[in-house]
Amino acid sequence: MKTTPSALRPNRDSVTTIRADGSRFFLHPADARGFWTRVRRWSAWFLVAIYLSLPWIPVRGYPAVFLDIAERRFHLFGFTLAFQDVWLLFFAITGLGFSLFLITSLLGRVWCGWACPQTVFLEHVFRRVERWLEGDAVARRRLDAAPWTAAKWLRRGGKQAIFVALSAVITHLFLAYFVSLPELWTMLHHSPRDNWGAFLFMMVATGILYFNFAWFREQLCLIICPYGRLQSVLIDDNSVNIGYDATRGEPRGKAGTPDAGACVDCNRCVQVCPTGIDIRQGLQIECIACAACVDACDEVMTKLKRPTGLVRYDSTRGFAGQRTQWLRPRIWIYLVLLTVGATVATFALSSVRPAMLGVTRLQGSPYFVDATTVRNQFLVRLVNKRDQPITFTVTTERTAAQGANSGNGSGLSGADLLQTGFEAPLTLGPLGEEVRPLVVSVPRAGYSGGFKLKVRARPADGSFELVREIEFSGPDEALLREDSR
Repeated sequence: MKTTPSALRPNRDSVTTIRADGSRFFLHPADARGFWTRVRRWSAWFLVAIYLSLPWIPVRGYPAVFLDIAERRFHLFGFTLAFQDVWLLFFAITGLGFSLFLITSLLGRVWCGWACPQTVFLEHVFRRVERWLEGDAVARRRLDAAPWTAAKWLRRGGKQAIFVALSAVITHLFLAYFVSLPELWTMLHHSPRDNWGAFLFMMVATGILYFNFAWFREQLCLIICPYGRLQSVLIDDNSVNIGYDATRGEPRGKAGTPDAGACVDCNRCVQVCPTGIDIRQGLQIECIACAACVDACDEVMTKLKRPTGLVRYDSTRGFAGQRTQWLRPRIWIYLVLLTVGATVATFALSSVRPAMLGVTRLQGSPYFVDATTVRNQFLVRLVNKRDQPITFTVTTERTAAQGANSGNGSGLSGADLLQTGFEAPLTLGPLGEEVRPLVVSVPRAGYSGGFKLKVRARPADGSFELVREIEFSGPDEALLREDSR
């Protein structure tokens, strides 16, 4: 026999969503009203609006965020990165990681309750639809227990249809970040066979989202997400979390009970919790810091004309009546690491050029010798990262340390170099790319050993310069003289 919902009370030994027989207990959190609920809802709608609007906002001819995998270009608010600049994502990923560590050390799991996409979409989109169609928590539990009538089929069927549609919209907008909205619209007007990869991704992703928001729900936070388990090493007694003031609240008792604490044991904090915990049992990994219990308890305290804040944002030291220390060693460490990372990232971004030059030696023999010259062959690759054409002039020259009288290659000057392949300026279109051979020759009579070359690519406006150093190879000088005889 299954445990009845009324007998299923939260405990610290097991999550509330598992009954004694191991079966799933579906939560129906009650609605919370209050300051934190309003602010969190406004914040969630703002984040959803950002997610939905970024593919629509043009910046310098491209969407504000456009990760063009097909063309290996990443457009971020007017700044374009080529695939060769992906290494810069290291700074973004590590910066986000240390920022999350810092925020968690200061404010606990505020990310989970306020900004995590799982919470934002589940609590402020999908559950709002559920409450609109099926009523409050009591009505939803009553509908669960009711027989399958036409009215129940209509309500549940309509809800599932809307869930599928919402999942499809979220997935399509996500796909637009990688293919752009015009291309997505074109795909929608063609057969799935014409874009089977994108179609398969859309179908699978829509199914996963629907499964998650319609059935799996809080289990993602309780079972899959590791963040709650990391908080034990990220927070300390000065980290601000949501907690229960046991000093003021205990012993619990009904209103008017002599010598009872402020808590009237109404269980309102449990009823509104989206993960089904009892915050009065202390900080738990299931808590996502959504502040629903704060508003629920404050509402009860207000009705009883008692001070609010029995459940509130505070640190362990704060609940013990001590002063919270905001700046402490771990905070300084995270701040220093973030500062160092931001400095290095700024320097790295400043070194990114709007074009890329690559020079490699062609396969085969490293050099060729004829009656008059020693010749090397290279492959030059020029990439234009800008969304406008650039005209390049490509030249070669000996390094400054190896001049005409430097000993190695003596008798040769920069004028003795002969290059073919880039005699005329090269124009690359927006985000264009050109690969062509470069042949460098030197007079055989003056050659006396290998030396270094610099390949330079300069745009017509002279705004920057790309330089690559290569090695000019040739035969040993003695062998060259012997071959000449």
